[in-house]
Amino acid sequence: MPRMLDVSDDVRAEIGDEEADLLLRGETAPGSYDCTSCRTPGDSEREPTSTVLFVGEETAVLAFAHGRCIPSQVVTVSEEQLQGAVASITGESPATPAAGAPTADVPRSEPGGQAVLGITSGLVLIDGDLHPALVVEPTAPIARPGTTGPGDDFLPLLIEQGFIPVTDTAELPSPLAGWSVLLAGGQLHAVLQPGGEAGGQVAWWQAHQALSVTEGWRQAVNKTKRVLVYAAPVGSIGQQPREDLLRDALDKAAAGGKLVAASMPLAGT
Repeated sequence: MPRMLDVSDDVRAEIGDEEADLLLRGETAPGSYDCTSCRTPGDSEREPTSTVLFVGEETAVLAFAHGRCIPSQVVTVSEEQLQGAVASITGESPATPAAGAPTADVPRSEPGGQAVLGITSGLVLIDGDLHPALVVEPTAPIARPGTTGPGDDFLPLLIEQGFIPVTDTAELPSPLAGWSVLLAGGQLHAVLQPGGEAGGQVAWWQAHQALSVTEGWRQAVNKTKRVLVYAAPVGSIGQQPREDLLRDALDKAAAGGKLVAASMPLAGT
């Protein structure tokens, strides 16, 4: 039976016309599925469904999601990240309970050594609405590529990428074209940025292991379809155990001119 599938041009180019046509005819596409964005059931025979192709160095995995949650697209991730996404999609990865605001770290190769970006998820109240947010803070100063420091160029580098300095956390950050947040199996996997001349997207931040987010955070992101990403230099925010304390830290960083932000859509799942 034909499926109500959306197969984007990028996905079709990766999987080939033959496989795309088989999907659309329903020969290889599942009827029912769990949306890899919101984790609720979907039916490709009865409702618009997006095909999302995760592409790693050696493998590619096709996933399905509600058309209302995310569009059909190709998402480039590392092979390790892809395996984590597969485990989340198939439900094979163990649940990792998080106390307080969940955090994760990823090594970042920088001149003179390695810096680590910590990331915290939380909800931010703006104009009476709760918005899903991520707060990024390095554990050490970030040097500009090609230099050895000792200055911290984390915020200037992000501003060059299109992040906007925040003076008032009560205002919604501006959308940042080409960037997005990768959620797979209801867990946070990466923040993606434009891939440059190669096209597509590449990971700017990746979790070592898929990062659990709260049910409230998932509900908020399924409603807004966007994530507010805040970034501050080392020592500006800290590991805050509650969202009210996280908001206070954001307010203080903004007042001190040490906060930038952008709004990003969901990518992949």
